[in-house]
Amino acid sequence: MPVWLTAMTVVALATAMTCTLWITLDIVRGHRQRMWIMNLVWPITALYAGPLAVLAYYRIGRARSSRHLADTAPKPFAQDVALAATHCGSGCTLGDIVAESLLPWLPFTLFGSTVLTGWVLDFAFAFALGIAFQYFTIRPMADKSPTQALLAALKADTLSLIAWQAGMYGWMAIATFGIFDDPPGRGTPVFWFMMQIAMLIGFVTAWPVNAWLLRRGIKQPM
Repeated sequence: MPVWLTAMTVVALATAMTCTLWITLDIVRGHRQRMWIMNLVWPITALYAGPLAVLAYYRIGRARSSRHLADTAPKPFAQDVALAATHCGSGCTLGDIVAESLLPWLPFTLFGSTVLTGWVLDFAFAFALGIAFQYFTIRPMADKSPTQALLAALKADTLSLIAWQAGMYGWMAIATFGIFDDPPGRGTPVFWFMMQIAMLIGFVTAWPVNAWLLRRGIKQPM
């Protein structure tokens, strides 16, 4: 890898970690979100969006914190869509990080392909954690049994999760097979920088799906 690319990716990853810590500390110091799951969503979003996540947090997240309970004014639809997408994407992001970190320790590969194995594992973990994030949002808000809450979570987030992962896979395919002659290893900063870009693209591909889900009432605003 070119030295300049490695250096740039290290800076990008360090910036994202700093943004994650910044948001976490701000939440801990008093700006806890009305929905507790968003206390996790905002820092996780900063892992891939960095300064963009900080900007969104100060513009949207703080206004929806427990310090502003009296603020019941309707929010722009675009904000609801962005929150729905980041909520879904946080489960995906966390799942992808866990899956990619576990991949080197697996004693097998699917059809001899580490790329295919990684993508299958990514989807499994992203889907499980994404649905879990939605479940723990729905369950406290509605008088539903665990089974009903799980079915509601599946209904609300399955399409969104698929759209997010499709965007992520698309970019990683370009990076793996098109940009690099020798794809970066999972232990390198360049790989994780490519994953950051993949998550941003996942956010974009999940946006129209979340807008449709919200308009149809299948998914509720955060």
